[in-house]
Amino acid sequence: MDESETVETLLKQVISVCQDNSLEHQVIFVDDGSQDGTWQIIERLAGEHDGTEGIRFRRNFGKAAALAAGFEAANGEIVLTMDADLQDDPKEIPKFLGKLDEGFDVVSGWKRVRHDPWHKVLPSRVFNWLVSRTTGVKLHDHNCGFKAYRREVFDQVKLYGEHHRFVPVLAASHGWKVGEIEVEHHAREFGQSKYGVSRLIKGFLDLLTIYFLTSFGRRPLHLVGSIGLGCFAAGGLGIVYLTFIRVMTHLNEDPLDDVELHKRAVFYYCILAVLLGAQLLLSGLVAELIVSLTRQSNTPFSIAQRVGREPADDSPRT
Repeated sequence: MDESETVETLLKQVISVCQDNSLEHQVIFVDDGSQDGTWQIIERLAGEHDGTEGIRFRRNFGKAAALAAGFEAANGEIVLTMDADLQDDPKEIPKFLGKLDEGFDVVSGWKRVRHDPWHKVLPSRVFNWLVSRTTGVKLHDHNCGFKAYRREVFDQVKLYGEHHRFVPVLAASHGWKVGEIEVEHHAREFGQSKYGVSRLIKGFLDLLTIYFLTSFGRRPLHLVGSIGLGCFAAGGLGIVYLTFIRVMTHLNEDPLDDVELHKRAVFYYCILAVLLGAQLLLSGLVAELIVSLTRQSNTPFSIAQRVGREPADDSPRT
């Protein structure tokens, strides 16, 4: 988006690296609603260079949508993603390919030395630490857009919302092997960052979504139901306790010691906990029903290899 000053330089660098390493390549620019003439430059570059393509959005749809469009258009066995602001260096491409050759399916870049303002670096590091601890996918830089993937990963990982930061996490949840390499990061020379403080709030909410999808996406009742049972049990025990106190004090001959439960706030808290617990349990059961009905269109497993499979024919099987 609005990178008219950099796209031509980036293309020249990418082509140079690919030619130097004898790499057959396809370059796809996704214009996410630019207003500065970026698309006109992409049109010209696509006409001048074979294997260069452009996709133009009608408006700004966000990075996840742009990546999804690029993945759909990509034909190669390996797909690399990078921003067009020249902060990512194409000379790192052979390093990504070498890491993939080691047996990894997703390789993420790590900007150990980052040339960004502190108010972007510090929250990003906190976010990366939180994602690693929450999901179990240990990466130093989940936010880095410079990544390499095997094309098959996106047969199972679908992007929507702002989940582009969590592709390695989603891939790992399907059994793909995730790795990381250190990459060089350059200071921005043109344009300005498209992200503000709101990204932190959205990122945290997306993290909750990803944690739920990867940990309980196939068994929502285990999460929602556990919370519901906890609320139900706490409220039920509270009501039993209050009932016991009410009965014991009622047996007391002195009416001044009688307990009026409706005047105690804890009584209403217990009722609320029981109702909330029951509602959560029902919500979990409904979620399980939805998962069961949609399971046929969403494969819950990932096959790495097959061996000894017979060819399909009309012969009977035992």
